[in-house]
Amino acid sequence: MTSGLIHRAKTGFAGGKILCLASATALLAAISPVQAAGTIAGTDIVNVAQASYDDGGGGTITVDSNPVTITVDELLDVTVVSSDTGDVPVSPGATSQVLTYQVTNTGNGTEAFTLSADTARTGDDFDTVFEQIVLDTNDNGVYDPGVDTIYTPGTNDPSLAADESVTVFVLSEIPAAANDAERAEVELSAVALTGSGTPGTTFTGQGDGGGDAVVGSTGADAGDSGFFVVQVADVALVKSATIVDPFGGTEAVPGATITYQLVATTSGTGTLNNLTIADDIPNDTTYVTESITLEGGALTDSDADADEGSFDGSQIAVALGNIAGGQTRTITFQVTID
Repeated sequence: MTSGLIHRAKTGFAGGKILCLASATALLAAISPVQAAGTIAGTDIVNVAQASYDDGGGGTITVDSNPVTITVDELLDVTVVSSDTGDVPVSPGATSQVLTYQVTNTGNGTEAFTLSADTARTGDDFDTVFEQIVLDTNDNGVYDPGVDTIYTPGTNDPSLAADESVTVFVLSEIPAAANDAERAEVELSAVALTGSGTPGTTFTGQGDGGGDAVVGSTGADAGDSGFFVVQVADVALVKSATIVDPFGGTEAVPGATITYQLVATTSGTGTLNNLTIADDIPNDTTYVTESITLEGGALTDSDADADEGSFDGSQIAVALGNIAGGQTRTITFQVTID
């Protein structure tokens, strides 16, 4: 918008010759901080030019032009960025699995954005089952069930000031048929509620601050993808026995010592949590006290100390803890034949 007004003023000036001088002076009616897309929408930029000359009597005459006022239009821009540092590990059949995104208003005015999630992407290994989009209400960057707000399009579209961001969570169910090491892509999109399209598209009179809204370089429509990766682990347990009889042979006679060996081998890309190997002492045998070993190292029978082994009077156990796929643990213990 442009307004016109002519104003004249006379000021004293010490000088000799008559001069014709034109100078432009920028007068800002409002000063705003610079944002991602520059000056805030709705800001009035006011400019007045001046001409001054010597009146021949030791003074100066100054003539102002009419002010020209330009209202800054709103630039519609947005970015969406996945906040996860890598693929998010999941298990088949798991529900409420979370991918995290950051939506930022990179325009120069306050704007609301419509959000949507696409789980049916091409080029990945499987599709997740979309559950819901959730807004990070307490702004801690972590999904908090019952605290963060479930997003409903058209009801609570996030309204962001220029340069403001919101953390958004997309929740999915992982199909039970998903296999180890398979990946699934989920894209979150954000579109300016005022409008989107080819950069330069104008929405007359719909901008923040009363001006026009102009689509910026992002098309006012942006998206980014996060990824799940299935991590499954399994364990195979192989048991064997060797016998040493009292005569130096290998016969299973009373008094012979049986050494049992248990080899646990994990597979897959996941981790088995709190993996414990246990074995009952067979009937007609007696456990050899303090005979448990792990990887060749002796373990105690006590469950009260810090090592992995224990014997409760009828069963030995070795608590291996969290074991990733692709590892092997070897356990031995001994009994004598009654």
